Amino acid sequence: MVSPLARRAQVAFARERGLSLRRACGLIGMSRSTPSYEPRLPAKNAPVIEAMKALSAQYPRYGYRRIRVFLRRKGFELSWSRAHRLWRQAGGDVLKRRYSPPAAHWSR
Repeated sequence: MVSPLARRAQVAFARERGLSLRRACGLIGMSRSTPSYEPRLPAKNAPVIEAMKALSAQYPRYGYRRIRVFLRRKGFELSWSRAHRLWRQAGGDVLKRRYSPPAAHWSR
């Protein structure tokens, strides 16, 4: 399955080659209204992702579940699935604890 963004790029490529919009959309098999559609989700998610990045920089050991609690306190209502999707999209990762070897005992 090809994403709508990729199909829009294919229509744009076909249009550059001289095809009409109607013919390019028919060739690719998509609606003629799709190329002109502007997605609203990136604008909606941008403030949440910025707040998520700020909180994860402040609390590097917390994952998306705990960051979601802080976001809810700031007024962003998120479901856990949306929080997880945005966390992956933002490249969020939890710092791992460093391994510290057990203390060496001086024995004879």
